[in-house]
Formats: sequence, structure tokens, C-alpha cells
Amino acid sequence: MFREEVEAFMRQFQLDLVRDLENCDGGAKFQKDEWQHEQGGGGISRIIENGNVLEKGGVNFSAVQGELSPQFLKMLQMPDPKFFATGVSVVMHPHSPMVPITHMNVRYFEAGNGTAWFGGGIDLTPIYVDLKQAREFHEAMKAVCDKHHPSYYPEFKKWADDYFYNEHRQETRGVGGIFFDRLMATDEISMEERFAFVRDVAYAFAPFYTKIINENRNLPFGEREKQWQLIRRGRYVEFNLVYDRGTKFGLATNGRIESILMSLPLHASWVYNHKPEPGGPEEKTLGYLKKEIDWINIA
Repeated sequence: MFREEVEAFMRQFQLDLVRDLENCDGGAKFQKDEWQHEQGGGGISRIIENGNVLEKGGVNFSAVQGELSPQFLKMLQMPDPKFFATGVSVVMHPHSPMVPITHMNVRYFEAGNGTAWFGGGIDLTPIYVDLKQAREFHEAMKAVCDKHHPSYYPEFKKWADDYFYNEHRQETRGVGGIFFDRLMATDEISMEERFAFVRDVAYAFAPFYTKIINENRNLPFGEREKQWQLIRRGRYVEFNLVYDRGTKFGLATNGRIESILMSLPLHASWVYNHKPEPGGPEEKTLGYLKKEIDWINIA
């Protein structure tokens, strides 16, 4: 069955990504934590802490099934309360403020009546925006999208701009990326073709992120940069707790709380009415946290 094929892919992708990230970090290993969902299925959380580069990170696999509450069923506009969901969710919080935070996930959702779709995306949250790396990241995302459909990158890039946005701060979480949800079969695109796209998105993650790690891991920084990192991590926490759909879905389906909140950093700060130094690198980074920036053609 298609469901079993997708689940098997997600399991293997988790293992491959953990291997690639461990090799890049060169220090700590991911710890395995298996868990069961109360309604059916379960998952494997793989968590790394205090590595050479990665202060905290998670690569979580899950394949769960059950019934949604009436409230969440209405919010999701689901055709049937019974569901099956499988996917891999990733968040990395490096020690160095010169190495960006990153997030990615790929997921498959199937309702009890057989209606099914894919979702996912990749986004990059630098503490200090590097225009060259932001451009190269978006070029990589465009390449994987263009391989499958010419509409994907412009559509999913805009979706990421709109989704990864702290409305209450009027700022994007980082430099965006791609985001997509409810990719169903159409007359033009089959579910097998959607699945092929999702597989390519998944395997695009490690090459670009390990490249950025290796380029930035030895860059110097001081207390000023660390303090800015803590403030930007605070913004990351705000998004994940207020807006993130994965967090909301996990809580609404009585998911495992440790796995749901693995996306949060070990340390973060909220400084009252913080104002960066005029003309400084922190203020310049804030100037780039906007929607609709054409990162590929930015000067």
C-alpha cells in the first residue's frame, strides 16, 4: 500500500539524516528514544545535545493514527475524524551564533475516507543574515522545486514567507525557504509525483545545511553575538508556541510532549524593549526579516 511505502521512506530518511549530521558535527551522537501513541502507532525521537557544533537538535520520526477531536477536525477542515500521519521533523540549534538555526519537515496525512496529502518545507533562520548564503540556500530550494514543477518555487517560497512570520512582531522568522501543505493528487500531478517531490526536498536538506555549518563553524564571535543569538532564539520560541501547526497538531492529538517541544532551544532570552545599535549588524539583520525579498537576485 502507498501508506506503507511512505512510512518506510520516512523511517529510512531519519536514519540517513542522523548519519549525515553526526558526521558533520564530529562530536556527540543522537540518542534514540522510542515512544508509543495512545491511539495507535508511535515514533522514534533522535536527539543530539552538546555536540561540537550542535547545542541541541532533533530528528523525529512518527507514524500515528487515531481520531481527531471535533474541535480540531473543524479547524483542519478534515473530511473524516480518523487519520493516519507519518513524517520526519527536524530542528537544529547550533552553539555558534554564526551558524543558522534550521528547520525542515516532510509529512503525509491520510483521512479515514482515503483523502490524502503531503506537506513539508525547509526554512533557514540565521542569527546574522549572510546574503551569499541566503541566496545559495534559495537557489538550492528553487532547483529542487524546478525539477518537479515550474510553479512550485514561487508558490512555496511565498507560502514560507507568509507562514514563517511572527505577526505580533511584524517580522519573518528568518530568510524563509519553501513551505507547502495539502499537496493532493490533481488531474495534472499524481500522488506518486507529489511523493517524488517530497523525497527530493528531504534529501536536499543535509547537503545545504552541512555546507553552511562547515563554512561558518570556526567564525569568531563574542558576548555581543551570543546575547543577540539568545534574543533571536526567543523569537523562534514565540513562533513555535503561537503559530506552528505541527506544535498545535501534536498537542491536539495528545502527542508526546517531549517530541513536540524538541524544537525549542536549550537557552533563549526575552529582553524588555530591546533595540539594536543603530547601523550595527543586528539592526541590518532585522532589516532583512521581511516578506517578499527576492533572495536569489539580491545584491
